[in-house]
Amino acid sequence: MKPKVTMIAWNQNDNYVVTAVNNHLLKVWNSSTGQLLHDLVGHADEVFVLEPHPFDCRIMLSAGHDGNIFIWDITKGTKTKHYFNMIEGQGHGAVFDCKFSPDGQHFACTDSHGHLLIFGFGCSRPYEKIPDQMFFHTDYRPLIRDSNNYVLDEQTQQAPHLMPPPFLVDVDGNPHPTKYQRLVPGRENCADEHLIPQLGYVATSDGEVVEQVIGQQTVDQDEPGLEPSILDGMIRQLQLEQDQRTGADQESAPSGPQNGEGTPRRG
Repeated sequence: MKPKVTMIAWNQNDNYVVTAVNNHLLKVWNSSTGQLLHDLVGHADEVFVLEPHPFDCRIMLSAGHDGNIFIWDITKGTKTKHYFNMIEGQGHGAVFDCKFSPDGQHFACTDSHGHLLIFGFGCSRPYEKIPDQMFFHTDYRPLIRDSNNYVLDEQTQQAPHLMPPPFLVDVDGNPHPTKYQRLVPGRENCADEHLIPQLGYVATSDGEVVEQVIGQQTVDQDEPGLEPSILDGMIRQLQLEQDQRTGADQESAPSGPQNGEGTPRRG
């Protein structure tokens, strides 16, 4: 197999460069001379995550598709800590990304099964207060393109970045209580009635009909103390009546000859 570099990272003070190679080795190099200092052995699949510690120049984190997460002392070429992302009943989960906190006391990883893994010092009780499953209800909504080739949300016909803040739901699309909806940026100060999503029945790709969040209130309605605009409702009603009249006139208008044959008839 021809060796290929899959990822590269400098340490905190730029004295060392670490490269991940597709033969599952990590190599530590002197960044000034280019001298190979260490081969770091431990991964069993390709590595696409190399993350330097924010202030300790000795520490480098690596994670890969084999589910392994290593913390290395790159000055000595040794392992400091190791974690294997085993998921009960599903084998291991490939680790796709990792990031240190600014204080270097914690790091978070995401895996191929949609899990967020948080490591660090201290107590885990604060994290036990939030649900195990958290998704935005718009995460898997289909997108379309308009005539200008801009992306729009298929259901609302809006640009995704202009849509109101989404709701938090579980993996089945069931919304979480209002106290969790305030965790979403943009909903921190909403009244309780604006934190209850609109539910409806939708068909899944396999034909099963399930109850899910199908819509949400507009940005104006999400603001505390505001009621739906009466003027907007009147405009929509007038437009609907006009469309109905236009359709009726078109149906009653004479139809022209078809293919140059026959005489016009009144509908």
